[in-house]
Amino acid sequence: MPDIDNCLTEAESSDSTVPIDGESAGENFKRRIRTFVLRIGRMTDSEKRAYEELKHVWCIPFEHKTLNYTDIFSNTNPVTMEIGFGMGQATSQIAENNPDMNYIGSEVHIPGVGRLLGEIKRRQLKNLYIIEHDAIEILESMIPDNSLEAFHIFFPDPWPKKKHHKRRLIQRPRTDLLVSKLTPGGYLYFATDWEEYALSALEELNATKGIHNRYDGFAPHQEWRPKTKFEQKGLDAGRQIYELYFVKDEE
Repeated sequence: MPDIDNCLTEAESSDSTVPIDGESAGENFKRRIRTFVLRIGRMTDSEKRAYEELKHVWCIPFEHKTLNYTDIFSNTNPVTMEIGFGMGQATSQIAENNPDMNYIGSEVHIPGVGRLLGEIKRRQLKNLYIIEHDAIEILESMIPDNSLEAFHIFFPDPWPKKKHHKRRLIQRPRTDLLVSKLTPGGYLYFATDWEEYALSALEELNATKGIHNRYDGFAPHQEWRPKTKFEQKGLDAGRQIYELYFVKDEE
């Protein structure tokens, strides 16, 4: 297991896209526009306790250094990354149901990190670690190319206002970055309750090189995916759930 000290995160709420010397427009887009705004959330006593007591055990600190999965998990099982796990209920359940798979969850919302840390301890999971940082920077700095079995992206912020669409995760060139990290045959599984985002994501993924839709349009619900808190909120509001399942082309 790596020498883990703490989990740090930093958020920019600014839309500033001032170019960096030597940086292309695509690189600048990925680097400068955040896909999230760090919102202050109230932590329960149990979440605070779990965060303070367990983050040094199951949180991997952000570094500009490529991860060695074998050092982290002490095995060579396939690795799935979940981007934005929220409160982590589905994340921990999937990890518990698949002990022969490894999982890395990224999240910037501290209460959610605390909640998932508590679930890791309660379920005695050995195959799930957390990185509390911006997922794009994690991908750029820490995840080796062609190394992930899958991405799980369940109910990300839809950024419904048109002026904020540039913050959406599922759009090029961010999807190009995601595809570059998948192993051939690996998959990207996306779910949202926001129809316009679903249609946009389908268009963006169809236009992304090196990946293809496993289904004709939207995917059926995958029975192994548990319902999330945000999914239930969407259903309670009368919204439909849209899912996409894309697979990286074999080389």
